[in-house]
Amino acid sequence: MSEHYYSKKTAAKSDEKTWSYTLRDRLLTFTTDHAVFSKGEVDFGSRLLIDSFTAPPVDGNFLDLGCGYGPIGLSLALEYPDRQVVMVDVNERALNLAEKNAAKNQVTNVEIKESDRLRQLEGRQFAAILTNPPIRAGKKVVHAMFEEAKKALCKSGELWVVVQKKQGAPSAKQKIEDLFGNIEVVRKEKGYYIFKAQKV
Repeated sequence: MSEHYYSKKTAAKSDEKTWSYTLRDRLLTFTTDHAVFSKGEVDFGSRLLIDSFTAPPVDGNFLDLGCGYGPIGLSLALEYPDRQVVMVDVNERALNLAEKNAAKNQVTNVEIKESDRLRQLEGRQFAAILTNPPIRAGKKVVHAMFEEAKKALCKSGELWVVVQKKQGAPSAKQKIEDLFGNIEVVRKEKGYYIFKAQKV
């Protein structure tokens, strides 16, 4: 089986690169590496999700589902210092980088842990779950992420998703709407959609 950024372990040779990027008016420094998603810069979809997000008016932690090296979770942890942001991924190299990047940017209100989707978060509840899902893992995996996210949201909690139109936005929108009974297209730009659904 070919190796992907959503694989647990990687045989790809390490070649770390460090660079800085402004997210929500803060300059953050990231170290990235081979076999993690969007190694060279914060990808457009994640940037759009970060810029679009507003915290739901309900108490609780946030979850960055499939955090990679950490741009979504870390930028929002800095923006919302009174919230704990849980950051999970299946990719061990990505998690190590997320830990490194949290320390580098002095972000302390985060918990970074390994989880295949939400399997290692059994029983935990969140006010908001954000994801730039691994579309190449296939519709079955991505839709399972949405299903598990709904269970893990507290009442009035929100799921925020970014999906590119040509990579399955229509089917993702339908799945989320079927699950939640509601969906809002918060933003649409360059073929990317930001979806928000509330658990009622």
